[in-house]
Amino acid sequence: MSTKPWLKSYPTGVDHEIDINQYDSLNQMLEDTIKIYGDKTAYSNMGIKMSFNDIDHESKKFASYLQNELKLQKGSKVVIQMPNLLQYPIALYGILRAGLIAVNLNPLYTLTEMKKSLVDSEASAIVVFENIADKLCEVLPETKIKHIIRTEVGDCFPFVKKTLTNAVIRYVKKMIPEFDLASAAKRNQATLHTFNEALSKGSKYVYQQAPVTRNDVALLQYTGGTTGIMKAAVLTHQNMLANQAQMSTWMNPSLEKGNEISIAALPCYHVFCLTVNCFGFFQRGMHNVLITNPRDIKGFLKTINESKPTVMTVVSTLLAGMLANEDFETVDWSTLKFSVAGGMALKRSVANEWTERTKTKVIEGYGLTEASPVVSCNPVDGGDKLGTIGLPLPSTEVKVVDENGNDLGLNTRGELCVKGFQVMQGYYKNPLETEKVLTQDGWLKTGDIAVIDDEGFVSIVDRLKDMIVVSGFNVYPNELEDVAMMHPKVAEAGAIGIADEHSGEAIKIFVVKKDQSLTEEEIRAFLREKLTGYKKPKYVEFRNELPKNNVGKILRRELK
Repeated sequence: MSTKPWLKSYPTGVDHEIDINQYDSLNQMLEDTIKIYGDKTAYSNMGIKMSFNDIDHESKKFASYLQNELKLQKGSKVVIQMPNLLQYPIALYGILRAGLIAVNLNPLYTLTEMKKSLVDSEASAIVVFENIADKLCEVLPETKIKHIIRTEVGDCFPFVKKTLTNAVIRYVKKMIPEFDLASAAKRNQATLHTFNEALSKGSKYVYQQAPVTRNDVALLQYTGGTTGIMKAAVLTHQNMLANQAQMSTWMNPSLEKGNEISIAALPCYHVFCLTVNCFGFFQRGMHNVLITNPRDIKGFLKTINESKPTVMTVVSTLLAGMLANEDFETVDWSTLKFSVAGGMALKRSVANEWTERTKTKVIEGYGLTEASPVVSCNPVDGGDKLGTIGLPLPSTEVKVVDENGNDLGLNTRGELCVKGFQVMQGYYKNPLETEKVLTQDGWLKTGDIAVIDDEGFVSIVDRLKDMIVVSGFNVYPNELEDVAMMHPKVAEAGAIGIADEHSGEAIKIFVVKKDQSLTEEEIRAFLREKLTGYKKPKYVEFRNELPKNNVGKILRRELK
């Protein structure tokens, strides 16, 4: 789209274009940021704080360990598979500073998913959370991994707290399955060290800066992508620097550099938290509070109360979980400026209740792993439009196209396509899947149906592959779910299409009750009143819970 109508809606203080040449690499960004913020707190977790200088020293030790002890060469891949712990940024920045490629993996992966990603990525080393070491033992023989770094929850805590924390997890809560990683490593001719041993060994060397440019690969980020098939997006230093810069300038109207506190409740291995918190907010000198287990809502709310955050990165289901908890009213929300929601569609009912009860807004953004990930975001200065995914970020182009790739312009539904410095290089070792989503002139086909209004705000209608066709009419599950959740007795809803001999497809909606008195007839009557004929569900099923991925997004394919 040549006119970029969204630019006229940009808030004051947001640049229309980013300076892509500000840094030569993520490593330069890290070093420059550390020099500016030094002794300010960069990260905290379970009450333990680390300054920018602390992160600098520890990540250099880890980089030196990788370079000198493991002898890993530029371009080697190192897996990080752990929840939000202080070890995460140390490992991430250390890998990058050693000139290596970080591969983020979800610690909740099944054996099949773990094996596929470890084999596919050709990783030669892994930093693994001890709680899932039993899985690694099983898949290790089929991988190229020759170096294992094992870590426990308390590894970055002071000695007494570390010893007590790790002992309670292992012997009292019994959260660590039986495993023999030493034997598995020996059979695979792999080295095995603890995280603290790695730092100790690395401390013997003077860190040597690796030669890295913005065109070098920084990350392999696994995703179901636009087609649902597991594959790794190849993201360069420039991809990540661009998205970090885009988000940084977007926050200018409301967030002050060096004086903000962010709650990082989404996992750092997820690309949204990775870019926004670990790169974007870090570069702005923010204090990131790492939440290891956001499913513990009581504990999470307690941490919020103690931390006094000014901004949070969240998903819709996490907001809903907090709102439903009895401790919600005990939290002092007075310091919170706003929350940024990504990773899944923000439910209007959730956003409205959140704003009513906290007197703060939820700012919805949109992205996908293939775009590093953020493509658009609502303004943070009060000019947001609830129900949209906001405006395309600086130095980002978007358009909607028909099935033949023709630009449909404004106010017309079509597939959303994106172009910008943040768009990936392709899928690792997968040219066929790459060709499906990247055009020759650099447009990324998202697989999302969207419409762009006259002011440049983008609204996602639904996933192209999730669209339901009833008697020739297009029906979008997001709309049905949003309407169902307007009912005061509904906690969650998920809608799918199933084969029907009369209408081609029929709608089935799955409902989780907030109030157990809710009946099928009651929800049907509510939906009849709110929806036109062909959008009404033919089938209603009550569930105790809906299948979700690691960030709380409902998995419609599992409902099918």
